[in-house]
Amino acid sequence: MIRSIFIARIPKILSVLPLSLLLSSVVFAQKEAPMPKDLPPYSPEKPLQAPSVKSAKLDNGLSLWLVAEPGFPKVALTIAVRGGMAADPADRSGISELLAKTIDQGTRTRSAKQIAQEIQATGGDLTADADKDSISISTVILSSKLDAAVTTLADILQNASFPDAEVTLAERNLTDSLEQREAEPFFLASRARDKVLFGDHPYHVTAPTKESIAASTPADLREIFSQRFRPDQVILIAVGDFQNDKMLQLAKSSLGGWKAPTTPPVAAPPAPPVQVEHAVFVVVRPGSVQTTLDLGTFGPLRGDADYEASQVANAIYGGSFSSRLTSNIREDKGYTYSPYSFLSPFQKSGEIISHADVRNEVTGPSLNEIQYELNRLATTSPTDDELSKEALLLLGNSVPAAPAKWESAPKDVPRRAPLAPPHFRRWRSCSSSLDRSPGPSWSSSRDAVRGRSCTPWSRPLWLRLSA
Repeated sequence: MIRSIFIARIPKILSVLPLSLLLSSVVFAQKEAPMPKDLPPYSPEKPLQAPSVKSAKLDNGLSLWLVAEPGFPKVALTIAVRGGMAADPADRSGISELLAKTIDQGTRTRSAKQIAQEIQATGGDLTADADKDSISISTVILSSKLDAAVTTLADILQNASFPDAEVTLAERNLTDSLEQREAEPFFLASRARDKVLFGDHPYHVTAPTKESIAASTPADLREIFSQRFRPDQVILIAVGDFQNDKMLQLAKSSLGGWKAPTTPPVAAPPAPPVQVEHAVFVVVRPGSVQTTLDLGTFGPLRGDADYEASQVANAIYGGSFSSRLTSNIREDKGYTYSPYSFLSPFQKSGEIISHADVRNEVTGPSLNEIQYELNRLATTSPTDDELSKEALLLLGNSVPAAPAKWESAPKDVPRRAPLAPPHFRRWRSCSSSLDRSPGPSWSSSRDAVRGRSCTPWSRPLWLRLSA
């Protein structure tokens, strides 16, 4: 089931989007130039090895995932907390983003300046983010300063105070940031798409509104903080140069005294309904010289058995530079510079998104080719060469090549699977699922990719205009 969002000038769209064009397919015969015969062979593949993850839980319910990687004197830390924008009150939509902007602006014993100085003295910076399912706090610090960094983070987690003056400043900055984002077609398309897909379900919230920012108070932030920031709803992920036993002891000494309240934690949102009409929506943006095309449908959860097949299907269709979509509307037709597609899994749902920014005059032909590529993926099996090439790409992107790779790992966990089993563990099965060498399982792998793409990725569109 595909929902399409357009951002462009209405007169241009009406002139290039006849309905018959949407429901037809223009055959695109991809012709790849032969490669030179004297190219050197590929280097041997580096085996995909999942790191060793030590999981632990403190007596107060706080979970830890520890990945000791000695040799590079840095440690990446992320604290993920259940409850993001999907848990926000209806009249304070997106307040989680404001909370993330102000959580490090003071505690009962530290000012915003003191917190910044202490974190900087450890060699890092503090960042906090909110998504649909979680709020996360991250930093990358020198391993020799680990104790000091954890002490400061522990104070923030337990004692953030949200000073009135800091909240007022953050509200003004967030309002300015929202105005800037609302000038960007990608943001407008994403907000409209999620509202169309999820309706009134909490997952439709992608950002605060000016009204919700203006209505939020320091007291609101303190109340939400007290509800969500509790040890039984928190996970600490650490990757880097440390010893597991010492890191566990440090966590116990800094966070072991944190007590969870007796009240129930914030409940996760229910799974959204997935039955929606197929339609095209237009978001008017006067003066645009190009159209933003955003096609969305429901996608797999990260824990689904066929998630890896979905990754391969996405890479073949539009998730890589060598994808069919890029070869078609960029390389062959020149309609756009960089089209792409991606999977966006949440805790209770997920999205599959196709995106392209195209010249107004080729809006119709571009949509036609996107629809054609979706139909082609759904109705024909990928070739062995496509499976091999894209699986190799995915495997290569998954193999840690440097210590810097691990710095992003803690940040990746809460974003992809908030407080779920470590995605590191799935790499073992991912390695076999994405095996690029043809063999007994190759045809079944091809069918799995086709099976995942067939039902949700490609359905006919019909035209509807919406201001």
